Amino acid sequence: MRLFAEHLAFGYRGARIGEDVSLSVSSGEVLCLLGPNGCGKTTLFKTLLGLLPRQGGHLELDGRDVSEFSRSEFARRVAYVPQATGTYFPFSVLDVVLMGRASRIGTFAAPSPGDRALAHASLETLGISHLALRPFTEISGGERQMTLIARALAQEPQLIVMDEPTASLDFGNQARVLTRISALAASGMALVVSTHDPGHAFACADRVALMRSGTIVAQGTPAEVLTSRSLEALYGVGVAVAFLEAAGRHVCTPTLSERNAP
Repeated sequence: MRLFAEHLAFGYRGARIGEDVSLSVSSGEVLCLLGPNGCGKTTLFKTLLGLLPRQGGHLELDGRDVSEFSRSEFARRVAYVPQATGTYFPFSVLDVVLMGRASRIGTFAAPSPGDRALAHASLETLGISHLALRPFTEISGGERQMTLIARALAQEPQLIVMDEPTASLDFGNQARVLTRISALAASGMALVVSTHDPGHAFACADRVALMRSGTIVAQGTPAEVLTSRSLEALYGVGVAVAFLEAAGRHVCTPTLSERNAP
């Protein structure tokens, strides 16, 4: 599995958000996208997913232009995990996960016993099988995020795109989501993940892309790209990056000083 974009331009009708974006991700790899609010990450993701038509450039999946795929065919290969938000419909957690099977069952067809077994297995994989009959509207934000990941797994995709999967989660749930991302990559899946925390990229990414004003300004391994200088330029605040021996990886934190004040 390989998703490949070259000189991609994207945006909405009458409004270009970004251009000249080139990136790729392959099986067993995590590509992490970082950038400030409003830089175009979500719009880029919607374009990679075919939810928005590209405005220029080249975009292919496994050597085929994405425009050649039907929506159901594309959904059998690529899944999307949006940020967990509220919903007005009290579907059970199991029903939300079963929605991931939509691309693999016929129109108006009911989920088969096999579909239900796969949905339960996805919940079990993420350690939330005890939530199966709970209303999605009544579980915590972290549990909702895990449910959306389970829904993506139920699609049996080869690539998952995750838009800030750790947003608004507590420390423990952030760690659980990052652990699951690493495990999915280890199983051979390709993942594209956005985050606002460079430390999360150090924790789970094979490669990192920094995005500013709709274009990629740096790309490479976390150690190559996530430097104090590059992060300071990206976010406009001082950032300290250091190797934490106890964790076996780099960590970073903003340096609190007068220059960071508005």
